[in-house]
Amino acid sequence: MTPTLPPVCILAGGRGTRLGDRVRNIPKPLVEVAGAPFLVHQLRLLASHGVTDIVLCVGYLAEMILERIGTTCCGIRITYQFDAPGPGGTLSAIRDALDALGERFLVLYGDAYLRIDYGAAAAAWRRAGTPAMMAVLRNENRWDASNALVDGARVIAYDKRSPQPRMTWIDYGLGGLESRVVTRAARASTDLGDLYAELARRGQLFAFEATERFYEIGTPESLEETDRFLRGLQQAGDEHGEAPAVRGECP
Repeated sequence: MTPTLPPVCILAGGRGTRLGDRVRNIPKPLVEVAGAPFLVHQLRLLASHGVTDIVLCVGYLAEMILERIGTTCCGIRITYQFDAPGPGGTLSAIRDALDALGERFLVLYGDAYLRIDYGAAAAAWRRAGTPAMMAVLRNENRWDASNALVDGARVIAYDKRSPQPRMTWIDYGLGGLESRVVTRAARASTDLGDLYAELARRGQLFAFEATERFYEIGTPESLEETDRFLRGLQQAGDEHGEAPAVRGECP
């Protein structure tokens, strides 16, 4: 029997300012990519891997996301966690969502489309026995600046602000956390990257290797690239008469 995947926390509260006018009146998760809101593409992908529950951390124009997506999509139950007023951060959003996430969960950025085996990542992390996991891709500065140093099955250094030349891996965009490491982190720390860096220093960050490049919509250029990629997948599926392997309806 396939183990049930833990809940997935999707961090989708940012304003997406690098997208300019595209997000003037719409939150980034609802930006149309390949004919559908980007969040729907994420949910279809997660559903095809057996994810059943997500906690969606939202902020900018959050009510539009709730209205468009609802509390069920592609057979996935969606719990909304609304960002607190004022300055926040990715780690602050996760803290606020812990009651809904439980003791162990995966973390995914709201602008990333990641073709990875989510079940295999969760299972390998559990076997590793560490309180945290980071999926990493051998990057060598190809897709973005490499920001992680990996030794065997551990990320031993991570720095997204000032990457070191010796770092040849990159944070792929999927992580895993036990709630205890979040509650123990200093309250002054509001960025998930800072927690990852501290866990790496402690030898507590399991490295799961991704083998396919990531796609994301953080900039106009990357959005166009992701649009082309997803349209290519759709065309290939249509040519072979394939239907999306998801449960339930998506808007």
